[in-house]
Formats: sequence, structure tokens, C-alpha cells
Amino acid sequence: MENQKSNSNLKAVIAVLALLLVGSLVYIFKMTSDAKALQTELTETKSDKASVMKDLEELKARYDAAIAENTSMSDELIAEREKVVNLMADLKKSKGDAASMAKYKKMYNELEGKMKTLMAENEALKKDNAKLTTQRDSTVTVLGEARKYNEVLVGQNEELSKTVEIAQKLTISNLKTAAYKLRSSGKQIETDKARRADILKISFTIAENKVAKQGDKTYYIQVIDSKNNVLGEKQTENFGDNSLTYSFQTTVKYENKSVNVSQDLAGKSFEKGTYFVNVFDKGELVSKSSFSLR
Repeated sequence: MENQKSNSNLKAVIAVLALLLVGSLVYIFKMTSDAKALQTELTETKSDKASVMKDLEELKARYDAAIAENTSMSDELIAEREKVVNLMADLKKSKGDAASMAKYKKMYNELEGKMKTLMAENEALKKDNAKLTTQRDSTVTVLGEARKYNEVLVGQNEELSKTVEIAQKLTISNLKTAAYKLRSSGKQIETDKARRADILKISFTIAENKVAKQGDKTYYIQVIDSKNNVLGEKQTENFGDNSLTYSFQTTVKYENKSVNVSQDLAGKSFEKGTYFVNVFDKGELVSKSSFSLR
């Protein structure tokens, strides 16, 4: 009977020990599983943190590239980049738990969405600027060509004006001077002796010119004797910065046809030697000749 009782107690002890062993094994298994799960969660969380940080760095690099293009949106792009930089700084300080990572992922997604919107606007702005630049360059080219064409026209007009001005100039020819002695009868006798001369007869021809302006034409005749004296009226006329002392002036009505001009210059005691005769159209010398008296 005692042996049976001892066996029963032993079996009871063994059963208790078995239950304790099973409980320990279950507890150890649970602890091991929890530890593995925690390790897995920590590993995944650390990986998520690195992934979000990488995404933020790429986002910042895209902002940097867009800002470097120096568009009119630069201020707005800089402001958004600062948000990315601040989020990166916060992420580095965070413990990286699941709740925090969920928050950072959400904030990253919002920043990325804003980035896409700004990039689309920036690209549209760049295209508009490129189009405006092309239009401006085309306008500059057209204006440059127009300016060159205008310069050519101005040059041609100046050349044409000069050509017309030259064509309108009247030509003086056949300038002749002769000395004459006056008879009491009024008859004029040509002479080459200074002591016998009473007048100098000066004549010239204004040539025909169909394009010249019609109207009165005034010429100034200058006669200089052998002692460099201006004979006649000795009047002085100013033409710009130049002055002209002349012997007499003659005015002719010009009508595009050839005109013969002749006028006498009276004098006394003409000097022997060579005389010089100059014809001026205002201040411009248009003809000259010389003659001698003995």
C-alpha cells in the first residue's frame, strides 16, 4: 500500500515538473518570438529612416538644380527647399519608431507633391521664356536688318542729293577780259596798252542745264591788278567763315538755257603787267583767267 502511495506521489511530481517544463518552453518560445519581432521591427524602421532620408536628399538636389536655373520662381523654390532641409534635420534627430516614420513619410509625400507642382510650373515658365527669347531675338534681327536697310537708304539719298546738287551746278565757260579805249563818239577800241585803257570788258557764258533751278543768279567778279589790288567797287561779302572782296557783281535771270554775260569795269591809270580775273558763285570760285597790259 505504501509503495502504491509513493508511486502516486512520484507521478504527481513528475506531472507537475512536466507542466512546468512545458510552460517554460512556451515562455521561452514567446520571448524569442517577441525578440525576433522587435529586432525585425527595429531593422525595418531603420531601413525606412534611411530610405526617407535618401528620398529627401534627392528632393533637395532637384530643388537645388531648379534654383540654379534662376527663374522668376526662385524665391518660392528656395522656400520649399528650406522645408525639405528642416525635415531632414528633424529626421536625423528622431528615434525612428514606426509612428514617427509614418509621420515623416506623410510629410515627405506632401513635399514631393508640392515639388511636382512647382516643377511643372517652372517648366512651363522656362518654355514661355524660351519662346519670348526667340521672339525677342527675331525682333532684334528684324530691327537690325531694318536699320541696315535704312542706313543704306540714307546713304543712297545722300549720294543722290550730292549727285543732284552737282548736276544742278551751273558751268561757267569762255571767260574773257579785254581792255578798251573809249572814243568821244562812244566807240570802243580794243587795246593792250595800259595807259590807253579806259575800261575792262569782262564776259563769260553760263552753260545750259536742264536740271538746274531757274531764277536770278548772282555772280561776284574779282579783278586783281599786277600790284595785287582789287579793282572796282572793292565791296566785301561774307560767306560763312570766309569773306570775299569783289570788283562788281552781276545778276542774271537764268531759265535753263545758255546765257552770255558781259559787263564793263571802268578805271583810270591801269597798271602794266598781268591781271587776274575770278568769277565766284557766292563763296565758290567757278572760273578764272588772266590777261596782260603792256
